[in-house]
Amino acid sequence: MKSIIIWPLGTAIALLFSACSPAPYEDASPATTINDFELIPREAIFGDPDLEQGLISPDGTRISYIAPVDGVKNVWVAPIDDISAGKPVSHDTLRGTTDHSWSYSDRYLLYMRDVGGDENTHVMRVDLETGEVIDLTPYENTQGRLVGGSYRHPERYLIGMNDRDPRWHDVYSVDLATGERELVELNDGFGRLIADHDLQVRLAWKARPDGSFTYFKKDADGAWVEFIDVPAEDAFSVGVRAFSADGKSFYMRHATERDKTTLYEVDFATGEQTVLAESDVADIDDFLIDVRSHAPVAYSVNHLRYEWHALDDETGATLRAIAASVPGDMEVLAQDQEGSRWIIAADAPQSPVAYYLVDREDNSTRKLFDTRSALSGKPLVDTYPVVIQSRDGLDLLSYLTLPPHVTVDENLKPSQAVPMMLWVHGGPWMRNEYGFSRSAQLFANRGYAVLEVNYRGSSGFGKAFLNAAIKEWGAAMHDDLIDGVNWAVAAGYTTADQVAIGGGSYGGYATLVGMTFTPDTFACGVDLVGPSNLETLINSFPEYMTVFVEIYAAHLGDPRTEEGQRLLRSRSPVHFADKIRKPLLIGQGANDPHVPQQESDQIVEAMKARNLPVTYLLYPDEGHGMGRAENWDSFFAVTEAFLAECLGGRAEAFGDALDGSSVTVPHGIEFIPGLEEAISRANIIEKH
Repeated sequence: MKSIIIWPLGTAIALLFSACSPAPYEDASPATTINDFELIPREAIFGDPDLEQGLISPDGTRISYIAPVDGVKNVWVAPIDDISAGKPVSHDTLRGTTDHSWSYSDRYLLYMRDVGGDENTHVMRVDLETGEVIDLTPYENTQGRLVGGSYRHPERYLIGMNDRDPRWHDVYSVDLATGERELVELNDGFGRLIADHDLQVRLAWKARPDGSFTYFKKDADGAWVEFIDVPAEDAFSVGVRAFSADGKSFYMRHATERDKTTLYEVDFATGEQTVLAESDVADIDDFLIDVRSHAPVAYSVNHLRYEWHALDDETGATLRAIAASVPGDMEVLAQDQEGSRWIIAADAPQSPVAYYLVDREDNSTRKLFDTRSALSGKPLVDTYPVVIQSRDGLDLLSYLTLPPHVTVDENLKPSQAVPMMLWVHGGPWMRNEYGFSRSAQLFANRGYAVLEVNYRGSSGFGKAFLNAAIKEWGAAMHDDLIDGVNWAVAAGYTTADQVAIGGGSYGGYATLVGMTFTPDTFACGVDLVGPSNLETLINSFPEYMTVFVEIYAAHLGDPRTEEGQRLLRSRSPVHFADKIRKPLLIGQGANDPHVPQQESDQIVEAMKARNLPVTYLLYPDEGHGMGRAENWDSFFAVTEAFLAECLGGRAEAFGDALDGSSVTVPHGIEFIPGLEEAISRANIIEKH
């Protein structure tokens, strides 16, 4: 197998030693305190990006992107050579657009929106010739999912809709001109259905009670037959991406009979599998499909940093040119229909995401736009990949971000200890990675070190590492976080009495675990949409997540059995609220379908009953996290004030940070200095 490696910074040496030979912030040496550096405005970090999601039209002449219109995210289109001439083509005035894509026609754009974060996603179509916008999924309590389009059928698109049965998404072929739909596949229990380039559904998977699942294929008679078994241990290490051009094979990643996820081509008729790409250090993270051959031409491995590997000389030359001309790590977002122009996004901790046009005729790159121009020239700081060993011998690949007044020597030894935020990623089957992080940059600018630990269960490091988290929520997974804290204290980055914990989703759960199971470790906690009761969490999953119940039950504990109930109860922070000793800030979206409001309500009520200090921020127009910039700004405005009181860092004044948000404070307004006054003078929206 031929493979050409493309290092993000051009050389292997720069990458391999980035964790042990960091360059100090160039202006840091004469400074002694955080106040010697500019306080970056919170809105510059958490406001809506100037532009984002840049995608190229099939003919390569236009670029689409998302940008605000009167403060609400909408889809815009501009000539590829003149971004300044862009105009909005959608006109949402509520929550805004969450995602968008071109169809395979230059005439039609698709974009997605929901109401208040409820995840009943509507797929909208924009006719760029007439300006007409129609809802392709105009049904109540229905979630639309893009299944796929094809260059062979540019006027149609496959969309999954669960209006017949909320548990399962039937697949329809939708006429993009009229919005009329034709049933392609009635879904009876499949988690996902996959189509070929002729828009024929030919693959699907179905979960089994033990957390494993089976891929089915459709035979010549149209019947579904079992095809590939996926053991429970491989459930998070498998996925089908696309069919080959001739439909005789398809491309998938999996780790069956090996530890690291590997890229295969699978023969549809025989099931024979051919390895296309593999890595010893980490999973195959992604792979690039060429729009001309419809075959993989490159793949990425994300260990300390992204590494791109080309599978042919032509792609290798392009990737080398990109690596030499753009900062940080990059991702190929879109190609025109000839494969002659690419849109890529590149970022690094000190360089927020920027979009570039790549012309493959001469492999030149041209910047199209920055996403956060307000951060230009601000004292952003670097992030250092570090490897921390867990108490039972696992390598925890982590990322350390230091405030600008802290310098380090060639061994990463800091000039001084500062308060630290342990910021925990969600999922948990996700990961932290190198690049610009809004939360890390905000906390560092306020004077805190930030440690982001890829605890066991994080994805990308092989299935043994991921599966080491089975039945370990609130146990060994939390031990990894504590090991990270102990490492940071021993290395001199912080002191044991100056550490806070925070995060969203699983990170919010980890915060509650930290405050209850290890109450003396953390000075305070910030929980955003974190579950407090694992029993009620699994039992409250929306019907469209039915297919995932077995997987969650296998990994967390099964609430349908007495043994599972005991395990889940023992790992649920709500039952140990009396152990909390330190202040807690909780943020929750009222419409969250993944972690319902009751999860936050339960822990707040338990703390109130014990007169424990908790401040509760409830957002009536949000779901699982924040969709609106005004709500992000308000949440982190309160978080800054909370941490300043807890850890002693600096904070930007509330000012008008709450204006336009929907934030309510059902409990604990008195625990945050200045919050009551900020609420009283703010223009809080009642609904949005």
